Amino acid sequence: MKKIFVMLALVCSLGVFTTSCRENKKTAGEKIEEAVDDTGDAIEEGAEEVEDEIDDMTDDN
Repeated sequence: MKKIFVMLALVCSLGVFTTSCRENKKTAGEKIEEAVDDTGDAIEEGAEEVEDEIDDMTDDN
């Protein structure tokens, strides 16, 4: 009888230790903030690319 309880406890503890927690879902506000940050980064990168192209064009003349 003790062996059954010990084996059951081992199986349960393995199940508890091997399951991972899910990552918390982001709230709508966090998703919007992330999208705004990504958009701002993309605009900055685009502006830098335009500036580099303008510099390249003026250097050739």
